[in-house]
Order: sequence, then C-alpha cells, then structure tokens
Amino acid sequence: MSESKKLWGGRFAGKIDPGFAEFNNSYRFDRRLFEADVTASIAYCQALENARVITTEEGTQIREALNTILKDGADKVHSAEDVHSFVEAHLIEMIGDVGRKLHTGRSRNDQVATDFRLWLRGSIDELNETIRDAQTSMLDFAEANRDVVIPGYTHMQRAQPVLLAHWCLAYVEMLKRDRERLEEVRRRVNVMPLGSAALAGTSFPINREELATALGFQGVSRNSLDAVSDRDFAVEFLSACSLIMVHLSRVAEDIILYATSEFGFFQLGDAIATGSSLMPQKKNPDSMELVRGKAGRVFGDLITLLTTLKGLPLAYNKDMQEDKEAVFDAFDTTSASLRVTATVLRNIDIDKERAAAAATSGYMNATELADYLVRKGMPFREAHEVVGKIVMRAIEAGKELEQMDLTQFSALIGQDVYEVLSVETTLKAKSQIGGTAREVVDKALNADQTELRQDQR
Repeated sequence: MSESKKLWGGRFAGKIDPGFAEFNNSYRFDRRLFEADVTASIAYCQALENARVITTEEGTQIREALNTILKDGADKVHSAEDVHSFVEAHLIEMIGDVGRKLHTGRSRNDQVATDFRLWLRGSIDELNETIRDAQTSMLDFAEANRDVVIPGYTHMQRAQPVLLAHWCLAYVEMLKRDRERLEEVRRRVNVMPLGSAALAGTSFPINREELATALGFQGVSRNSLDAVSDRDFAVEFLSACSLIMVHLSRVAEDIILYATSEFGFFQLGDAIATGSSLMPQKKNPDSMELVRGKAGRVFGDLITLLTTLKGLPLAYNKDMQEDKEAVFDAFDTTSASLRVTATVLRNIDIDKERAAAAATSGYMNATELADYLVRKGMPFREAHEVVGKIVMRAIEAGKELEQMDLTQFSALIGQDVYEVLSVETTLKAKSQIGGTAREVVDKALNADQTELRQDQR
C-alpha cells in the first residue's frame, strides 16, 4: 500500500521508515480477523444508511463490493498495515470515493475491538465443540474399560483402589468446568463496542442497539473509553485456555506415568508414540509430552497480555496490538492439544492384569481395615493406630494384610474381616455420590453420556 493510501496519511509529509513500517504492521497476523472485519463493515454500512449518513444507492454499492471482497478472501496481497486498511483500500479500488464514506463515524479503535470480539465469539464456540469431542473420547475410554481397577494415588504413593472409569470421569468433570467457563467468557465477549469511535463516541446518529442485533451481540458497551480499551474479555479467554491446558497437562502426566515400564497399565498405540534415533526398544509418549509442554506456552500468552495491559492509560494504545497474537496462539495451541489428547485416548490399550495386581497390593485396603474396626465400635483414631501397627508387622513379614492372621491384633477382628478387605468389597463400600463403587460410577458415566448426547443435539 503506498503512503498516499494510508488511512492516516494526511497529517504527514514525510515517508515512514521502512523498518518501522514493518515493525508497525499487523496484517501478517490480524488477517485472521478478515471475515469479522468485512461482516462488521457490512452491518455498519447498513447502520450508516439507516441514519441517512449515506444514501440507499451508496449503501447498496458498498455492501455489494464488501460481499465480493468477502468472497475473494484476504489473500490478494501479502502485506498491508492491518486487515482494516486492506479491506478499505480494496473497497476504494473497487468503487472509488463511495468506499471512502464507509469509515464515517468509525475508528480503527472500535473497529478492531468489534472484529476481535466477533472472531473470539466464534472461536469460543469452536473451542467448546473441541472440548466436547475430548470429553466424548474420555467417556468412550471409560465405557470400554468399565470393569478395570487401578490404584488411586496420593503423593504418588498407592492409596486406594479405584475404577479406571472413575479416573476418566474426574477429567470429564474438569473439562465440563472448562466449557462452563468459556460460556461465561462468551457472555462478556458478546458486547458490541462499535459506535464508540476513537474514544469519545460517534457524532453520527447510529442506532447502536439495532447494529448490535444485526451482528448478533447481546448488548452494547456503555462507556466509549472503556469500550475501545477493554481487553478483559481476552484476558478471561486466555485464563480459561490456561486452565484447560492445566487439565490436559494433568491427563498427559498420568498417561505418561501409566505407560512407563514401572507402571505398565497403559500401552500406547503406534499412532500416538515415536521411537528413539539410538535405542531401538524405545516407544516414547511424545504426543502427551508435547501437550504437557505446550501448557507453559499458553500460560505465557496469558502473562503476555496481563503485562501489556497493566500500565496502559485510557484509552487505546498501540501496545494493545499485542493482544491478538497471544489470543490466536492460545486458541491454536489449546485446540490442537485437545484434539491430540482425544486421539491418544482412542489409541490406548490397558494391561488389566497388571493394573489389577497393582490395585490389590501395597496395603491399599488398610483404610478398609480401620473402617471395619470403627464399625465394631473402636474410635477411629485408635483404629488408625492399630492398623498402622498391623501394616508395620505385615511389611516385616513380607505379606499383604489379607495374608496375615489379623485376629491376633484385636478382639474386635473376626473372620469376616477378610471379605471386607477384598478389592470388590473395598470398591463397593464407596457407594455415596461421587464414590468409586461400580454402581455409582456406572450411574455417573451413563449420566455424562446422556448429557453429552443431548448437548450435541
């Protein structure tokens, strides 16, 4: 674009430094807002026509040209100052001076804020679908392994047996909260700043409520200074993406651990693993390691925008151009990580025997023994002390609790204790809402499957 065609060139007599021009330009990344920019411009053209700022003929001419530009796409040039300059310059090339009237009462400040919100609104909807697909994969994984028992861990030490499906449903709950957060963010994204102009509001009689309805916004911004400088919605989106990545990173860590030789619960399919360039026997969980690693990248996007905004005076400042790359990167990275995680879940085999062996060793039924004593009338703290001593004796003897003569340790312990210590009874005892009893997990799994099917419809 030549200097004479810049949107702000009238004030300047000299030429811009080429290096600064390249540094200043944002088209290489904000071209992603192209569709949103043209869509908003078409609606704004109608608003200008309704306000009698332009004639019906001019409005028709502008809208027809904009629809042609939208159809042609954003690939006609490789560089421009920004996507708004590209669209406007192309419009003027097509229809001449009539195209220059479109920007009446509008600034790039409220224009970019509107475009950004339109793009992000659609991207949130897309990301919501991607999360739902990941939830579906997790539920399918749970369904295929309803009967599998694995050790549950605290402090990375075996704690109590749980169903693998129960483990899956924990992550389904996390992803459910992620979707709820995105829906909350979307409500605040869906507010229209267009009509705020540069910072003080427009002096033309634009019906902002009518314009908002045309663009699918739920309302309009109430303060023009805030409207052009607000990026809270972008920060909230990055925060939501960061939490999604926290959850995916935790899934990844579990899968990586469970696929090691030391654990051996999971076998990763060839589709989701790689090999070593040196060691022929290796099968590396690179898919999950990358998801785990990319979490930090999204956290960085959040910190980038927070740091950019923290010292900005009202209203718009060029620093805010940095918002888009952070948001675009977080969206791309989070979306890709969700898709890869879903793929991984579809390519895992379970070593049921090894998982069951791990879930029935290591004194994981010690709590059940303490609860047994409580039911016999012993105070819990005393029961905890007694069982702790029994575990110590069992370690010395190299035996599991159920292999010991437990009746010698308390008159309250009878032969019925051995049934209580079985893995099935241990699981069955956790029968309250949220527990790992089979019937509770089955009910929760069925409910989540039904909810997701209804949501898809």
